[in-house]
Amino acid sequence: MAVFRLSAFADEADVSLEGQIAALKKNGVYQVELRGVDGKNVSLLSEEEAADVCTRLSSEGIRVSSIGSPYGKISIRDDFEEHFELFKKGLKLTRLLGADRIRMFSFFMPKGEDPALYRDEVMRRLEKMAEAARREEIMLVHENEKGIYGDTDDRCLDILKEFSGRILGVFDPANFIQCGVHTPEAMEKLKDHIVYMHIKDALLEDGSVVPAGYGDGHVKELLEVVSKRADSMTLTLEPHLKVFAGLSGLQDEEVKHRFVYSDNAEAFKASADALKAILKDLGFEESKRSGGTWIK
Repeated sequence: MAVFRLSAFADEADVSLEGQIAALKKNGVYQVELRGVDGKNVSLLSEEEAADVCTRLSSEGIRVSSIGSPYGKISIRDDFEEHFELFKKGLKLTRLLGADRIRMFSFFMPKGEDPALYRDEVMRRLEKMAEAARREEIMLVHENEKGIYGDTDDRCLDILKEFSGRILGVFDPANFIQCGVHTPEAMEKLKDHIVYMHIKDALLEDGSVVPAGYGDGHVKELLEVVSKRADSMTLTLEPHLKVFAGLSGLQDEEVKHRFVYSDNAEAFKASADALKAILKDLGFEESKRSGGTWIK
């Protein structure tokens, strides 16, 4: 039986945790990839704040599927030791939030230079992170972000093979599109190494972000491929359909859009509706027993 469990970056719906909880429940999503909380990045929460967030989410039947962290989202030329200390704090926060996964990155490459020149340093840094995470029994999950070492399918595969189960992958179709990568080919290479997907689509023409199924990411085809796995998989909504509080802190270039929404809540709903429409086309139904779970 194929099983998909929905999660979301709920900070795209609302800045406040209260608003995020409301948006998640309204759209039938009962997991969250925690990134922004009451205007603060998850990595900056105190231990007391993290424990409180976990309690508030749990009381509403919502769990944290992964920490949407900024770890590894610095230049390969930036000092790593200070960043590594922040990462180690994040391992503690992850446990306090009731999660066992951290979404992370593989360092921005100097523009115009061959990423191969920095491979050894990338792997050295990732090794330190992977070993620290292993000791805390937390899984690192690498995202294919534009401009980092692992922004193409081949370099993602390089990382995932190098760490062979100590770092797994999250597949983001829109990010691959914006790097000129053909997503079905990327999925064929990475399908045995990924543990969840970000549901975000884009147009090859100019990188504009659109609802799932409206772009060139072949989202329906990708979901059909991973639905054949024996295990369940989390699908995290990452709308990027409207500018939201905190976006400027995640990337330094403008996000292009083709659709217009009145507010962030409407854009968030459009993202959820687009994914659900694809799941229905693939023959999935929402479970009556477990909220946010789709089965086939």
